[in-house]
Amino acid sequence: MKRIHAWEPWFFVFFGVFHLHRIWAILDRESYASFWLGVMEHRGLSFYLIMGLLALLCLVGIVTFFRERRQNAWWRWIYLLGGSYVLFDLFAIATEMALWRQLLSAMFDTGSPCWDAIWITFILLGAFSLALGVHLRSLFERQGTEA
Repeated sequence: MKRIHAWEPWFFVFFGVFHLHRIWAILDRESYASFWLGVMEHRGLSFYLIMGLLALLCLVGIVTFFRERRQNAWWRWIYLLGGSYVLFDLFAIATEMALWRQLLSAMFDTGSPCWDAIWITFILLGAFSLALGVHLRSLFERQGTEA
């Protein structure tokens, strides 16, 4: 079995909970869109804390992917692929890239017929990530008892 680092289950639990908060988007489109557009527009402390935490976690995951390249488990590909995407997303948001701004405007258009499909996809991604984190935690605990 591949060695699981103690922080790896928590990585997926964090991203799972972060994506699952989007249930709010299904329950109340207007307040969800208003909140996140406000965070991105006003760029206060919460904006920088969220951006910094997400970027740090992605960088740690990508570094782990390369450090463990000889014995990578399948979930570590998520660090490389998902982490690279998230870092690009954060960069595009931070630099106010025009194309990304248009994409975000479309994503947060509460009248869009695609609203539910977009946010349910993120919710399913969050459920998968949370379940993976719980599974990895179980494997990590077993790893400690198999010496």
